[in-house]
Amino acid sequence: MRITQFILSAALLLLVACGDSSPSTASSDASPAPAAEPTKEMATPGEWTSIFNGKDFTGWHTYGKEGVGAAWKVSDGVIYLDVANKDGWQTEGGGDIVTDKDYANYELELEWKIGKNGNSGIIYNITENGYDHPWLTGPEMQVLDNEGHADGKIKTHRAGDLYDFISVAEENVKPVGEWNKVKLVVTDGKAEHWLNGKKQVEYVNKGAEWDAMIAQSKFKNFDAFGQTTSGKISLQDHGDAVWYRNIRIRELSK
Repeated sequence: MRITQFILSAALLLLVACGDSSPSTASSDASPAPAAEPTKEMATPGEWTSIFNGKDFTGWHTYGKEGVGAAWKVSDGVIYLDVANKDGWQTEGGGDIVTDKDYANYELELEWKIGKNGNSGIIYNITENGYDHPWLTGPEMQVLDNEGHADGKIKTHRAGDLYDFISVAEENVKPVGEWNKVKLVVTDGKAEHWLNGKKQVEYVNKGAEWDAMIAQSKFKNFDAFGQTTSGKISLQDHGDAVWYRNIRIRELSK
């Protein structure tokens, strides 16, 4: 009898120790796992907002001035630069125009086309406090006739480039007179240039790596250049015919 009881007890202990090796089912009131913290790559875009109304220069002014010079005109939903009165590398009554507002963490879209042998640019992260030109303070996405303008022979001065820093991954600019579609993504830490549906340039826009890039560029002696990751957006007057349209922006969550 004692031997039988011992055997039964041992068997029971073995069964409890081994148990069911399959995972247990969570109860219905268990708390869900916490969601991952959002990152810049996961940033949620807001609504698109037009920053050019297609009719006039509401929301824009000439850099460092009030209003917009007479050389900049609007027709059929397009901003264009009338260079009939060219004055050196800029235009009489022109000058670079900038947004009234500053922008941070955003995605910008627009279309541009350039005249024969033309040069212009989209400059961003601009400060406006006593400097003569936007390009003294902010980086530029180059707008260029690669085939006709002398800058087309310089590797980092071609259409879509981060001007004087990084050349495009693949040249896909359209010929003179055809519209090119641009996307510019700017956050506190990174910027991207897109041209005609392809990401062409990506770079960090603050910190030691960015500072080293500036130190090796033509902008190394400009104390304000590239020192902010937000600011105004500019369309450049380089004395050449250029057209811009469908300019819109949406803010990205931080």
